[in-house]
Amino acid sequence: MRVKCVICEKIESINDETLKAKQLRNRPIHTYLCKECHDRITEKTEKRLATGNFRLYKSPVENDEW
Repeated sequence: MRVKCVICEKIESINDETLKAKQLRNRPIHTYLCKECHDRITEKTEKRLATGNFRLYKSPVENDEW
């Protein structure tokens, strides 16, 4: 399966039987990131977390009675 990175637009080939390939086929909302972009985003996020000024705003959990 040929996929395109959404950030750098590099085209790569992944195995058709992998979980990532299945997710991309069945759910178009999922996007593909190449290894370099994924590592770069991870590294920069960890640096921002280390500064102490980075906050994750999580939605409050709602408990349903059903």
